[in-house]
Amino acid sequence: MSPVPSQVICVTGAGGFIASWMVKLLLEKGYIVRGTVRNPDDPKNNHLRELEGAKERLALYKADLLDFESLREAINGCDGVFHTASPVTDDPEQMVEPAVIGTRNVIVAAAEGKVRRVVFTSSIGAVYMDPNRGPDDVVDESCWSDLEFCKNTKNWYCYGKAVAEKAAWDEAKARGVDLVALNPVLVLGPLLQPTVNASIVHILKYLTGSTTTYANSVQAYVHVRDVALAHILLFETPSASGRYLCAESVLHRGEVVEILAKYFPEYPIPTKCKDETKPRAKPYKFSNQKLKDLGLEFTPVKQSLYETVKSLQEKGHLPVQPTQAQTDDHIRIHS
Repeated sequence: MSPVPSQVICVTGAGGFIASWMVKLLLEKGYIVRGTVRNPDDPKNNHLRELEGAKERLALYKADLLDFESLREAINGCDGVFHTASPVTDDPEQMVEPAVIGTRNVIVAAAEGKVRRVVFTSSIGAVYMDPNRGPDDVVDESCWSDLEFCKNTKNWYCYGKAVAEKAAWDEAKARGVDLVALNPVLVLGPLLQPTVNASIVHILKYLTGSTTTYANSVQAYVHVRDVALAHILLFETPSASGRYLCAESVLHRGEVVEILAKYFPEYPIPTKCKDETKPRAKPYKFSNQKLKDLGLEFTPVKQSLYETVKSLQEKGHLPVQPTQAQTDDHIRIHS
């Protein structure tokens, strides 16, 4: 389905890392975009106004997930909604209730506004927290995090993401809303927003010397552009349905620091594992076939890591060392 100039998409939490990329790509494709933010006049949202096409086709709406009327105003008259706004915290009071109530409010507003489709940004956190999964079991869209396990381990982020997604499905079914969910893993890549978000801090700490060891654990990664493209793909593909796992690869933290050290040897990147007494954690198996079947081509994780660091340098979050070898980017990434 090719976009027409009259198609309007509402992106909630438009100033965030992933959402900023959605706004950028939607504008590039010719969509009219409404972005919800806490304060449209806040300078930290200026990067959205500077995007190509923003002057003509971007409007920022003051909205709060817990204020239904503000959401209704932003969503009414839209063809699609990308619901991305969500707390990122391990504080249960700040995470769970706003995530669930906010999601319900968005679905109800979409139903009232007769929105054609809602694309919900869920998370791997709603998928893989399961103590009973075997090492050879494949993590895919049929998997759900074990809520009791999340509670017992006080993993309120994963708990909140899981209950918010379940609330989205329940509310969409009750209201007759066409809902599709995307479940991204940890997201890397260039920042459009001025601040450093939680997933980028995960990489930044290895470059600043603030940590001298890396954890004996694994993490799945995906490029922010791929996540934004996936949302658009799910909106534009009528046959898209259900959940879609958005992941490029799973790496041990040791592999992450090795890649960073190869490209950026001038930084104090840790070389020692925090816990060498236990066997090295093994990557879990996953399937991203559903998104590949829709035509999404994933950016290699090495490129995601490289672009993340270059962006941190360009934004002034990471000093460029005078000794840095300025070799050809392309050769370094693909070597």
